[in-house]
Amino acid sequence: MAATYDFPSDLLTGQEELHQVRAELLALLKRLPWSVEPLDGFSDAGGWRKVERPASPGWAADEQAEVEKLRQRERELAVFVTCHRFWSEVTPPEKVDARMKLKHAHEDPS
Repeated sequence: MAATYDFPSDLLTGQEELHQVRAELLALLKRLPWSVEPLDGFSDAGGWRKVERPASPGWAADEQAEVEKLRQRERELAVFVTCHRFWSEVTPPEKVDARMKLKHAHEDPS
């Protein structure tokens, strides 16, 4: 039988917010141009696969600020989750299993 863990509510909340921040950051990065700075487009067929990029207008200052804000929050949450006092109560052989269960704790079991 698989072990179950009694995760503290603040750890569950921190993990859920970490998932949300990462999803928001990923969605933002997909919408933004490929280059932070304005750059010309290019095409390179000399490698093992052809690489092409259109010209990039770069990111606006507010877009750069939003990305930095989300990355900073992601770092804060990652530190909070990984350094939470709960992990000192889990034996080393169980930590990987417990961490995986925490990552999926928000999912609907059905």
